Amino acid sequence: MSIYKSQAGKEKSLALYDKQLLKLNMPFSDIYVKTSFGKTHLVETGNRTEKPLLVFHGGNATTAYNLLMCKFLLNDFHIYAVDTIGHPGKSDEVCLSHKGYDYGKWASEVIDEIGYAGIACLGGSFGGGILAKMMCVAPQKVDKAVLIVPAGISNAIPVSSVAMLIPLLQYRISKQKKYLVKTALHMALREEVLDEDTIDILKDSFDNVKIKTAMPTNISMKRLSHYGSPTLIIAGEKDCLFPARKVLRRARQMIPNCQTIELKGSGHMHILPQKEKERIVAFLRGD
Repeated sequence: MSIYKSQAGKEKSLALYDKQLLKLNMPFSDIYVKTSFGKTHLVETGNRTEKPLLVFHGGNATTAYNLLMCKFLLNDFHIYAVDTIGHPGKSDEVCLSHKGYDYGKWASEVIDEIGYAGIACLGGSFGGGILAKMMCVAPQKVDKAVLIVPAGISNAIPVSSVAMLIPLLQYRISKQKKYLVKTALHMALREEVLDEDTIDILKDSFDNVKIKTAMPTNISMKRLSHYGSPTLIIAGEKDCLFPARKVLRRARQMIPNCQTIELKGSGHMHILPQKEKERIVAFLRGD
């Protein structure tokens, strides 16, 4: 069953993918690997003389959009940006359960297939949940981990999702940008967060993709007990999905070698401050 609403919608989504990837203004290569869950696509880019970094994107979005949000990493790391299987992009349209640890097993197989015994990883939102699952099932393969507004640590009941339904319905009927913005503001809080690329990916998700609302479920402390790699977790104070107060507290309880950052005043969708970008780079480089 397709993850897109129509074949025409899939074509529009992939056209946006390619358009946003070109906006990187940096050479890249397409890699396809086989996993037991299905064929998986990655974009290889960045500085290929530097340390490798495997990057996971958010749910209902794409690697191309995520790379635009992660441009601050491109000069310092050899990037492998993976299309989450069953989400928009160029991997197989095979939907894994958000429960259990299949996403972690899939991610572990991706690392094997690109030829690493272990690699530094970064994941945001849904992608952070995938990384958290992999930290449980294949801890030896995660050299370092950065999780940004992650699922899978301490998910909240998304009460604001109900409030989003009215403007979302208004958008679907009218296709007017103002209702798209109004819908997104429940997660972004501030309109300046919603730049052109973000609006484009939101429009693509709402217009062309069968949206997945379920996030990777919380990992268990027992399953994480063998994980000890250096970890940096960043969470938004006012994130309606994964609030910093709960996420960072549980992360510190579960992960012994853990640094945490709270983005004051930020919602789930956010603009990462420059000092936090620099801290991420320094953390991953070991500076």
